[in-house]
Amino acid sequence: MELYVREKYLKKIRGFYHTDDIIKVITGVRRCGKSSLMQTIARELIQNGVRQENIIYMDLDTRAFKSIKTASALENSIASHAHVAGLKYLFIDEIQNVVGFEEVINGFRTEGGWSIFITGSNSYLLSGEITTKLTGRYLEFEMYPLSFEEYEGMKQFYGKEIHANTMIELNKYILEGGFPRAIFFDDVADKRRYVQGVVEEIFEKDIRRRVKIREKETFETVRRFIINNFGATTSLTSLCSALRKNGYNVTKQTVSRYVRALVDAKILYECPRFDMKSKKSLRGEKKYYLADLGFFYSENTDNQINYGPVLENIVYLYARSCDDSVSVGRFGKFECDFILRDPQANYAYVQVAYTIAASKETEDREYRPLENIKDGYPCYVVTTDYILQQRNGIRHVNLMEFIKEGNGFH
Repeated sequence: MELYVREKYLKKIRGFYHTDDIIKVITGVRRCGKSSLMQTIARELIQNGVRQENIIYMDLDTRAFKSIKTASALENSIASHAHVAGLKYLFIDEIQNVVGFEEVINGFRTEGGWSIFITGSNSYLLSGEITTKLTGRYLEFEMYPLSFEEYEGMKQFYGKEIHANTMIELNKYILEGGFPRAIFFDDVADKRRYVQGVVEEIFEKDIRRRVKIREKETFETVRRFIINNFGATTSLTSLCSALRKNGYNVTKQTVSRYVRALVDAKILYECPRFDMKSKKSLRGEKKYYLADLGFFYSENTDNQINYGPVLENIVYLYARSCDDSVSVGRFGKFECDFILRDPQANYAYVQVAYTIAASKETEDREYRPLENIKDGYPCYVVTTDYILQQRNGIRHVNLMEFIKEGNGFH
């Protein structure tokens, strides 16, 4: 089957295709498309003249490689291709299946002549083991489920119907989620069952096997609470209080560990609060956003969309996919939905709302925090409005069209 090309990620990795001294680590929530991205890279290399025998692709979850469970077995399998002349391109999927893989992979990196790409369970790949043993020797490329423009692009690529009304299409995207495999299911109920299966797979493979969870019911309650309140300001203290009111005698330390497990598995993303005056992160309260809105709608039968947190979640993930770090901003008594900082330390400021056309009061509420920022960096009001206005140099953009442009906020 032809693969949909996710160019926004390929262009980040292309410059490292032929480097043999840096391991390319592709991370992201399960089922977001990491394996397909590696397959796309392999196909692109062949199209550009690399011989098939120089491409070594190992998916450790498949029957063909199920016997590779130890570091020595992995080493022997890779070494069997050492006779191939020229630079060899090694792709290993689900590498966490092998205990002690780090030293093997680093050994081939040190030897030279191997351009190495790996993916695997996020809670493992981002844990202390790999960062300790491979520090400075790998680059992480983080993937996310489909953004809105990719959702439409992939539907078009595979001949799926796209509604002419962009707002209706946005609502479909919100309710169905952005997991690539879900595109192929035509029934919404089937899409939700698929996402529920992804959640269970993450729990079994990425959380239960690595985190000691004695009280599964309590963990499930924490998970549901955080997912059902995504985009809301949350603190561990308030979460503990809510659990205790519902009869769960749980410590703050345990709740913190459970939330960390969800973040490590990339079900959740943690968005800190940042004070622009002191230039320091504020401790305590944070916001949590979902790796995919499907995590919420697969567990909630109500199709009513609360556009406030939903649109924030879409903007948050879009900014992250553009390599921005994201925080909630405070400017004295005002709060800005997002402060974005790109890898070159350039800032941008973003307010998100469904519409500002309802009233002058609504318009003022969204513009006022940005009007108090005087550092000259770009400011945006992001809405679903098609009638756009500009005010005091602040850009008003339509969410769907802006994301489709793909230029980011800087």
